[in-house]
Amino acid sequence: MIKDVIVNLALNKSRDSVRDYAITVARTFDAHLAGVVFADGANLPVFLAPEFPSSLIADILAENRKAARSAVERFEAAVKGSLLSVEHRLVEAPPSFSEMARRYDLSVVMQSDNSNGVYNDVLIEATLFESGRPVIVVPYIQKEGMNLDRIVCCWDGSRAAARAINDALPLLQRARTVELLIVTNKKTGNGQEIRGVEIGSHLARHGIKVEVEILPAADIDVANVILSRVAECSASMIVMGGYGHSRVREFILGGATRGVLTTMTVPVFISH
Repeated sequence: MIKDVIVNLALNKSRDSVRDYAITVARTFDAHLAGVVFADGANLPVFLAPEFPSSLIADILAENRKAARSAVERFEAAVKGSLLSVEHRLVEAPPSFSEMARRYDLSVVMQSDNSNGVYNDVLIEATLFESGRPVIVVPYIQKEGMNLDRIVCCWDGSRAAARAINDALPLLQRARTVELLIVTNKKTGNGQEIRGVEIGSHLARHGIKVEVEILPAADIDVANVILSRVAECSASMIVMGGYGHSRVREFILGGATRGVLTTMTVPVFISH
């Protein structure tokens, strides 16, 4: 069950679509919604900070705080009269968003839009790998709210895929159509189960009937195959496991996961 949702509010008004999407998620599940905005200078280029005049750094931080307060005001206006249970937090010191997300059923964050200076990759990675909770990544082009008409679930038999599908059960049970997409390659060619028979039976016991689509792809083309299928069947959401590679003390996104999150056109529900 989804009873509480946390959303990372955008400082820039033009990117409030992530807030609006999160409101529809909370409304769909009659869940509590927490809007969180950070005013701690997270957008300051740290590697340049020592070279910045202290007065300029102070000005940047002041602008961040002003923008954060404005984001909170817009959030309050957006939820006013909605009858939702809501709260907001303006954060100027730890904890991080990923740490806060551990106390919620679901996080909502916006996709990076590098062409317009929205660099959310670090936030997405941290929330996915450190919160222990599922995340919905919302495309920066998203206009409409949560739509559960057709959900494509990516299945390769892995732990991450199993976790994602299990975490997404509340959504899948409400979906009009659920498609189990199996992309076959050398890594996934390990028998009948990978063709979706057993996971399909598992979902059926939860009252979810699935359509199975099996498509071949080379390892480097997995993301393209997924996104092409999503466009072809007019899916409204992707459910997938979040894969990563370990480096020293943190994880970074794997190639297929990063590929989907970079060029997606529908929200992605992702778990690790």
